[in-house]
Amino acid sequence: MQKYRKISLILIIVLLTVSLTACKTAKRPQDKEPPKKVEKNTKKPAIPKSISQGEGKEPKLKVFLTDSGRTDEMKFEDYVVGVLAGEMSNDFPKEALAAQAILARTFVMDFITEKGHSRHGKAHISTDIEEAQAWNAKEVNDRVIDAVASTRGQVLLCNGRYVKSWFHAHAGGKTATAKEGLGFEKKEPPYIHVVESQDSPKAPKEDANWTATFSKEEIQEAMQKVGKKPVDFTSIEIANKGPSGRATELKIGNQKVQAPAFRVALDSTKMKSTMLESVNVEGDKVTMKGKGFGHGVGMSQWGANQMAKDGKKAEDIIKHYFKNVEIVKLWD
Repeated sequence: MQKYRKISLILIIVLLTVSLTACKTAKRPQDKEPPKKVEKNTKKPAIPKSISQGEGKEPKLKVFLTDSGRTDEMKFEDYVVGVLAGEMSNDFPKEALAAQAILARTFVMDFITEKGHSRHGKAHISTDIEEAQAWNAKEVNDRVIDAVASTRGQVLLCNGRYVKSWFHAHAGGKTATAKEGLGFEKKEPPYIHVVESQDSPKAPKEDANWTATFSKEEIQEAMQKVGKKPVDFTSIEIANKGPSGRATELKIGNQKVQAPAFRVALDSTKMKSTMLESVNVEGDKVTMKGKGFGHGVGMSQWGANQMAKDGKKAEDIIKHYFKNVEIVKLWD
């Protein structure tokens, strides 16, 4: 009997040892190590030598101020503060302002990299909206300053290069490709695509849905500006549309014009977009109805407004409107 008790005791010890070892080595699903985050080794583009203060340091800009006609030197981030206040309402949600700040900063870097300098004297860039971005120091408030500070040094890249950081006021529900919205003549950029845009219902009603009336003479003058012979006409038709449904070509009488260029020549503050719903000619009057405000390419500001209110971050907003892009920090 004693012999059997010893054998039983040994068996119990062996079984307990095996059981404990199994408990130590086996991992429950929740115990598994999380996958390691793969860091992207994005090659940062060079800061143009004309504005560089050294690697990792904030550049300085010579800015031509159109209001005063003088050129001031200022820190890069101070310039972006003025641009943000000029391009977006200072009561927009912080994350929408932050997204706009990244685009504003990127615009400058791409502008100087591509063009070298402003057309105004020896300045690097200007506050001339026909050349660059709007700039309004009077509209700067704490929200604007905080949005710029929170994105300090951040720019948008695609394949290691600065993107064309296009934006517009209201997408009319859907953004455009560069070719259809802007008449972009180069190859379609790999970061621009057609995407749904839930533009905020707080946007001005006249931007979401607009109506504009022009005289025949105004239409003919716009035709001449885009290099077409002015003709008499009794109708205007949408000859072609792009992927987002915007007009890319209009037929005025027997002449065809490119819609994006024609819109600018006619008056882009009245013909607010090329997302046309109807064009009617009655006597000497031409009435257009459409949706959205702006060329429709890139980020919709009222779309950014809504996304920010829905809890999205600046990076989420940017990566909704631009694809194949990365946000990188060039200076501290």
